Amino acid sequence: MQRGRRIAFDYGDRRIGVAICDPDGILATPLDYLDSQHPKLFTHIDALLAEYQPICIYLGEPKLLSGLDGEAVSKVKTFGDSLTERCDIPVIYIDERLSTIEAQRKLQQSGKSAKDSKSLIDSMAAVGILESGLAHEIR
Repeated sequence: MQRGRRIAFDYGDRRIGVAICDPDGILATPLDYLDSQHPKLFTHIDALLAEYQPICIYLGEPKLLSGLDGEAVSKVKTFGDSLTERCDIPVIYIDERLSTIEAQRKLQQSGKSAKDSKSLIDSMAAVGILESGLAHEIR
């Protein structure tokens, strides 16, 4: 696996979960979520990309449980196209089925209440997307 940080985004209509890994791809860490509706959203994303200098962007693709594209896939693809236009970093789509459910389960097991989890859930889902992307790279 090539050395370098990877960043993952879990796109949503209100929030975008964000996670980053270390340069060796061992530890995925949640970052603060981004407000999808913020007028300076891409300024914030540009700042993250400049700070962490990732070699790859993983973007959760919200497929249906059947494996077909869900209604939200077109929004994610539009977001991914915007990322591609802004930077020379490859954008790789990762099937994110059940990522939010898995993130909720992990937060619950760690003792976080549903109320406390609300601000973490999107970025924890991004951690799951990042971990899936890293696992595909290792294969």
